[in-house]
Amino acid sequence: MIRLLACGALATVQDRGRLGALRWGVGTAGAMDTLALAGGNLLVGNPDDAAGIEIQVPPFEIRFEVATTFAVTGADCALMLDGVPILPWTGARARAGAVLRLARRASPQAWGARSYLCVSGGIDVPVVLGSRATQLRGAIGGHQGRSLQAGDELPLGSPDLSPPVAGTGLVPPVVALPLAVDGLPALRVLPAAEYECYRPVSRAAFWGEPWRVTPQSDRYGFRLSGPTLTPLEPLELRSHGIVPGTIQVPHGGQPIVQMCDAQPSGGYPKIGTVIEADLWRLAQAPIGARIRFIETDWDGALAARDALDGWLSAARRALSYLRARSTA
Repeated sequence: MIRLLACGALATVQDRGRLGALRWGVGTAGAMDTLALAGGNLLVGNPDDAAGIEIQVPPFEIRFEVATTFAVTGADCALMLDGVPILPWTGARARAGAVLRLARRASPQAWGARSYLCVSGGIDVPVVLGSRATQLRGAIGGHQGRSLQAGDELPLGSPDLSPPVAGTGLVPPVVALPLAVDGLPALRVLPAAEYECYRPVSRAAFWGEPWRVTPQSDRYGFRLSGPTLTPLEPLELRSHGIVPGTIQVPHGGQPIVQMCDAQPSGGYPKIGTVIEADLWRLAQAPIGARIRFIETDWDGALAARDALDGWLSAARRALSYLRARSTA
């Protein structure tokens, strides 16, 4: 069990998400940065579907009530275990009673907006509709269907595998798989159904100008500010199915990228869709950050997915090798 001693806003229990539930009108939820969660689970020997804690607003402080192995991945952060600095993206061993504190690094080079705490055995909250993920709208899953707060106690499951040797780390995907345009983080986008309904100057601005993440952004959707996207003529659509990554354009002409907790339907026109393989990049863009869009096609989206799978496969092989050597 772990006990939360201090907790900023919007920390939640998350796993890969409630996959397959959109047909019932239930959003996906799950980790905003699924790659960071997957890497953390690898570092502590968990199965792919184990739940961890998504940390959005530090400070965050917990006490381990039992000895265990843990890892913190995702955003660049400052970690202290019993007052001793430790590295993110690295497995570490905690004694019973140890206190872990997470804070944002005070550095202009610090990267990311969300961190993930993975603990050997995973956070053992009840499975709801096939997932332990928290969806705040509807109070589904996670710990009582809500954000975590100081005083909460979270049970741990039984470890699936012996974790690698403590101190084993991974190269973060932002380093291993960089993607930028003019020094700004970039996202690959597929043109969507209403793309051709926008004026040529708006389509050119969509690809050619930076977009800023506004304070109105959250797990439901990232609202962006930039050039006004204007249709050739007014567009009125009936509500229809949408998925995370869909870029909708309300009447004001400022796009919204649907994220993990988005509703499964909407009526705004769609100018594009951020490919699944790049949603983790957007999830790690902090409020105020600027991003760029890169046009891609189906083959490009599949190649991007293959690159992520390659990173995960290489990490899995390396950690499996180290685990075997440590037990030999």
